[in-house]
Amino acid sequence: MTIGPALPLALLVGLITTGIYVLVRGHAGGRLPLTFVAAVLGAWAGAAVGNRLGLDFLTIGDFPLISASIVAWLAIGIVAILTTLGPQSRKAG
Repeated sequence: MTIGPALPLALLVGLITTGIYVLVRGHAGGRLPLTFVAAVLGAWAGAAVGNRLGLDFLTIGDFPLISASIVAWLAIGIVAILTTLGPQSRKAG
C-alpha cells in the first residue's frame, strides 16, 4: 500500500500556513490544534479542487500548491471568524 503525495504535502502546507498565521497573529491561543486541522483539511480539499479544475500553475508532482494554499488560508480564516464569534470565557477578576 502506497500513500499518494496529497496527504503528506497537505500536512506540510497546513503546517506552514498555520505557522505563518501564528507568526503574523502573535498567538493562536487554545485554538492552535483546530487551526492546524482546518489548514490541513483545507489544503487537501484545495488540492482535490485544483486537480479537478486543472489549476496547475505551480505544482509539486500532481499536487497543485497554489489552490491548496488558498483553500488552507480560507479554512484558517473560517476558524478565526467562528472562534471570534463564538462564546467567550469570562476572566475572573
